[in-house]
This record gives sequence, structure tokens and C-alpha cells, in this order.
Amino acid sequence: MAETGRSLAGKVAIVTGGGRGIGRAVALAFGREGAKVVVTARHRDEIEAVAEAIRAAGGEATGLSCDVADGSAVQAMVSQAVAMFGRLDVLVNNAGDGGERTAVSESDPDRFAHVMQVNLMGPYHACRAAVPRMRAGGGGKIINTGSGVGHTARPGNAAYAASKAALWSFTRSLAMEVWKDNIEVNEVIPGPVDTRLAEPFFHRGAEVTAGGAESERVKTPEECVPIFLFLASHPQGGPTAQSFSLARRAI
Repeated sequence: MAETGRSLAGKVAIVTGGGRGIGRAVALAFGREGAKVVVTARHRDEIEAVAEAIRAAGGEATGLSCDVADGSAVQAMVSQAVAMFGRLDVLVNNAGDGGERTAVSESDPDRFAHVMQVNLMGPYHACRAAVPRMRAGGGGKIINTGSGVGHTARPGNAAYAASKAALWSFTRSLAMEVWKDNIEVNEVIPGPVDTRLAEPFFHRGAEVTAGGAESERVKTPEECVPIFLFLASHPQGGPTAQSFSLARRAI
């Protein structure tokens, strides 16, 4: 990785779901590493606070509100980001919906569909808008936030598991399409992290035996940052179509 504090100098990055949790931690770290950061999510107050924190530390950032389930809104957000900063080098698809964690027979079809819209169609919309811009700039990095349940499903979690399994397949397919354009596409599996999305299931300091693994633990969002930085700043020709897990159990 390049020298700390400058590994993303001159790069422009979009972080979806950047107002809180993992996305917030990644956006702040990208700003520290010299990237111009576009922080996007639905809640304007949260993304503006993150963007302001980056600017207060001497970086460049803007907050653009966007619902990733809305394809037209995502296209407009990416166009605005490129118009502001001139290029696009890194896309982190981190926005997610963990709802509808019920048995399939008891599930709400609309909630199930919404999870798929956010977790699968959101990255699809963002990648579809980002790839032509990255191609025009000579390459780029796409990092999709996945989940262990996208590789090993569990009962009572079909919507989330199906959306993340589809995202992992999408990651590999897209990687095979764009590697000749110097665009690398990878997945990060954070494992259990103390975020608002995970509040109903675990929190920092709690004992976690996800998948029956006593070795598992709940991380802070900041503990996820190094792997995102590694993938975002790696020289061209690095890993693509790969899954990088921070879990402490077999996936």
C-alpha cells in the first residue's frame, strides 16, 4: 500500500451508505488518505456530517443524498459526482437493508423485494453508472460489501441471504467483464460489526457464536477499514473477482 496519508491522493471515491457504520468509517479513512470523497445515503444530515468531518481534517468531500434502490437517482448522483470532481476511481457499494429476517412462509413480499432492491439492485445501478466513467479514466476499483450468509445461508434470513448471494455472483460476473478496462471488482465480508443494521442481533462486547464458531467476535466499523483501503489503493493488476472475509469462522 502507498504511504499512509497519501495512498488515495488524486483519486475520487463514492461511498454509498456512507452516513453511518462501516460506510462512515471508510469514507473518513478515504478522506485521510487523500481521496476526494462523495458520501451518499438517504439521510442528508448524516452524510453532510461525514463530509464536513473530512473537510475539517483538510480533505475534500461532498454529501449527495440518494436512495440506491432508485436507478434514476443513482445515475444522477454519479453524474453529479463526476461533474464536481472530474473523474471516478473508486466505488464502495456499502448501502444495505437487513430487514425481513423471518421465515419465508411468514415474510412480507414487499419487504422481501425491498431488501433485494437495496442490496442487489443498488450496487447494480451504481456499477452500471460508474463503469463507463472508470473506463474513461483508465481504470478503477469497485468494492461490494457482502456477507457470510451470501456464501452459507441460514434459516429465517432468506431475503438478506439471497440478496448477498446474488451480489457475490454479480461481483464475479462484473469482474470478468471489466478486467481488460483495468477495473477490479471485489467483495468484502465484514463479519459481525457493531452497526445500527446489526443492533437487533449483536453489539460490541457481546458473545457471538455465528455459525457455531466460538472464535467469532463483534468488531467496530473502524476495524473494517484496512481491507477497504487495501483494495481501493492497490496498484492496477491486483485481485479481482475475489471475496475478502474479516470473519473469524469458515464462510
